[in-house]
Amino acid sequence: MNEGCGENSCALGCGFMESVIHCDIKEYYGKHLQSSEDLKTNACKTSARPLLATIQNAFKNIHPEVVSRYYGCGMVIPECLEGCRVLDLGCGAGRDCFLLSQLVGEEGHVTGIDMTEEQIAVAQKYVDYHTEKFGFKRPNVNFLQGYIETLQEVGLQECSYDVIISNCVINLSPDKKAVLKEAYRVLKDGGEMYFSDVYVNKRLPKNLRDHKILLGECLGGALWWLDLIQLAQEVGFCTPRLVSSSLISINNKELESLIEGYQFVSATFRLFRIPNNIKRSRYQVIYNGSITDKEDCLDFDASFKFKEGEVVEVDGELATILKCSRFVNEFMYCPMIDEKASVVHCRSTPEAVNLNPFDLAKQLEVKSSKSPIGGCCGQRESGCC
Repeated sequence: MNEGCGENSCALGCGFMESVIHCDIKEYYGKHLQSSEDLKTNACKTSARPLLATIQNAFKNIHPEVVSRYYGCGMVIPECLEGCRVLDLGCGAGRDCFLLSQLVGEEGHVTGIDMTEEQIAVAQKYVDYHTEKFGFKRPNVNFLQGYIETLQEVGLQECSYDVIISNCVINLSPDKKAVLKEAYRVLKDGGEMYFSDVYVNKRLPKNLRDHKILLGECLGGALWWLDLIQLAQEVGFCTPRLVSSSLISINNKELESLIEGYQFVSATFRLFRIPNNIKRSRYQVIYNGSITDKEDCLDFDASFKFKEGEVVEVDGELATILKCSRFVNEFMYCPMIDEKASVVHCRSTPEAVNLNPFDLAKQLEVKSSKSPIGGCCGQRESGCC
C-alpha cells in the first residue's frame, strides 16, 4: 500500500495509514461529486434494465437525496436474503443498504461501511426516515465510517455476516487483496460475497492507475479480470462465478484518448466461502421454485439457470456451494454414485464455466441486438433461462 498523504492517518484513530489514492477518492466523492450527474463517464452508472416487481417497490421507498448520491455500476441484489446479516462495502449514501434492509426484514440486519465522511453523513441522516417508511419498529441498518481493507478496525468480527455486497467500490481500493481477505474473514462458512465492479481487458500502466479522474470514475483502479480470479482463490474463496456483464462506453473524448486500446466492462461476480474439509462430489439437483420472484427459474450465474422441477447435473464445487449456503433448502439433492450415469431429460453441467466477462458481455450484446427486449427475461445484463 502507498504511503500516507501528508500527515493524514486514518481519521478514526485506528492506526491505518491512508494512501494517496484513499485521499484522492475521498476528495472526489466527498467534495467534487454532489450527485450522479457530476460523473464524467458512464462507468459508475447502472445500465437501465427492467427490475423485478419486489425490487421496484422497494426502490420507491428510498429517499430521493439518497438515490441522487448513488454511484454504482451494477445491481447487487442476490436472492434469499430474508433474515440475513448483510454487509455493504463502500456503501456511499446508503441506497443499496436501504434497499436491502427491506428485503432482509426486521429480523435481518444491514451494515454499511464507507470511508467518505460526507457520504456516511447522508446515510445516517435518513436511518429514522426509512425505518418509519418501511414500517419497522426499530432500525435494522447502521452505518460505519471506515476502510474496507481493515474491517476489524471498526469492530466487525470474524464469521459474522451471511452476505457481503459491493457496488463499484473495490476498484477504488489500492489493496484489493486486503479487501477480499477481510471479506472472507467476516463471512460465515457458506457465506457469499456478491459484488459488481469494473474490469479491464489487460493490466493498466501506472500513469493510468494514478490518474485522479480515471480513478474517481472507477476506471484507473479497474482490475484485469484474470487477476480477480487469482486473488479470490488466494484468500480462500471458491472459484468466482460470473453472473452478468456489460460493456462500458466512456463517452468522454478526453478520457477516451487516454485509455485508447483498453476495454472495460461492468461485471457481477459471486464468491463463496466454503469449508475446505468437505468432500466435493457431483450431484443431480432439482430447484423447488420457492424463491420469491424466481419461482420459474433461478439465474444462479452466467452458466447455470435452474428451472423449477428440472433435474440438473452440477459439479462438485457448485453442489458444495448450494448445500453449504443459504440455498441449501431451495434444492433437492441426489448424489452421482456413478459419475457417468444420468437421468432422462437431465441437463448436464456446461463443458466450461464462463468466467470471462468480456466474452459474456459480447454474447449478450449480440443476443440483445436480436431481441427488442434483450432476451426472454428482459434483462440485458444477465443471461436468461
